[in-house]
Amino acid sequence: MDFSELVIDTERLIIRPFKKDDYSDWFKQFDNRMPSKYKYDDGRPSSMSAYKEEWFVDWINGFNESARKDKMYNLGIFCKEDGLNVGKVELITILRMDYQWAMVGYSIHNQYWKKGYGLESVLAATETFFLTLNFHRIELHINTDNYPSIRLAEKAGFMFECVREEFSLDNDKWTDFLIYYKNRI
Repeated sequence: MDFSELVIDTERLIIRPFKKDDYSDWFKQFDNRMPSKYKYDDGRPSSMSAYKEEWFVDWINGFNESARKDKMYNLGIFCKEDGLNVGKVELITILRMDYQWAMVGYSIHNQYWKKGYGLESVLAATETFFLTLNFHRIELHINTDNYPSIRLAEKAGFMFECVREEFSLDNDKWTDFLIYYKNRI
């Protein structure tokens, strides 16, 4: 399958790889972010000057190359109603071989929070990643105090597995992560 042609169609969303034509809307949605609302919200960047169209094209090309190498798949999340970019969902291959194991991450621009877009996109993308990319196990790695992401994992049917202690380097400190997983049925 040519990943650049993948389109996931949900009730309210179109989830697909970013294209060069998405730049203006992507830029506008980042620029329209509200200030950070809590610890795991990046909020609006202090400056958007580095995010020129050339940077965006390189960013997309990097994603396409990562997908070609089966390392990472990054998809934009767009509203059907108005076509606006509300965020992204990504899958990172952890290990293929006899495991077919990956991790899903997502981010929704904070001006679109509390509309169910994160849950809708994670559910649809996870199912697609199982079926089109043949993964068996997909995990969510969540900071222990990221309660919105914990709720999303549980609503999406991911099962809590464990706490991986000192699992990820965050601001020069090793931090614990909760591991939620879903296996292909």
